[in-house]
Amino acid sequence: MLAEVLQLQEMLFHEEIIRSNICPRMAPSELMAYCNICMESKPLHQFVDINFCSHKFCLGCMSMYISAKLDEDAANIRCPEPGCRVGVLEPLSFQYLLPSDTFERWCDSLCQSTIRAKFYCPFKDCSALLEAGGGGDEEEEEEEVISASECPHCNRLFCAQCKEPWHHGLDCREFQKLGEDERGREDLQLWELAAKQKWQRCPNCMITVERIDGCRFMRCRCGQCFCYICASPMSQEDHYCFECQS
Repeated sequence: MLAEVLQLQEMLFHEEIIRSNICPRMAPSELMAYCNICMESKPLHQFVDINFCSHKFCLGCMSMYISAKLDEDAANIRCPEPGCRVGVLEPLSFQYLLPSDTFERWCDSLCQSTIRAKFYCPFKDCSALLEAGGGGDEEEEEEEVISASECPHCNRLFCAQCKEPWHHGLDCREFQKLGEDERGREDLQLWELAAKQKWQRCPNCMITVERIDGCRFMRCRCGQCFCYICASPMSQEDHYCFECQS
């Protein structure tokens, strides 16, 4: 009986050797997987996992997919598998897999997405990304509206209401009427003086005029007739302003 057992063990040993020679075990680097994006089979080590789902895609396709999403200003990127609602891509999982510029764009996009109301510094040589403050509490609503604010990057003042360079002495509406070539420091000082003196501008040629005496009817040297109070066009015949209704 012992001889029969030894003979059976020898047969099983030789069978195992034959099986290993015919179907050798594949190394982990030789395992293949199928990518549903490029529709190609590639080594398994070239695939990346996605959090919260079982889908896998090759690194090349995922890199292009993430870059395309960033071009669409997307910050929170989900699994590219159609119909998947649980898979989420996290930047730290791709930190050493993506090109450095793509990873930095992704992180910047996520940071910007957390800013509730964003705008950029109005000074062209700065253009830093800023966050508009303001809460919804009743106490904050009762406080005085913030007008001048300072950029933390270039330390220059800008208007917190219209997000333009600070226009002391002029309200936002008056400032918006100024041309791009009329918003320099010296120009703003002139318009501040004009606001104090209640000077008016011709609605046609935009020249500044001052009334010495008489009614509100003004006739500019360009021929335009307008109201000195609101700058609305007036009739030369009856000197009546439909805006002021007088």
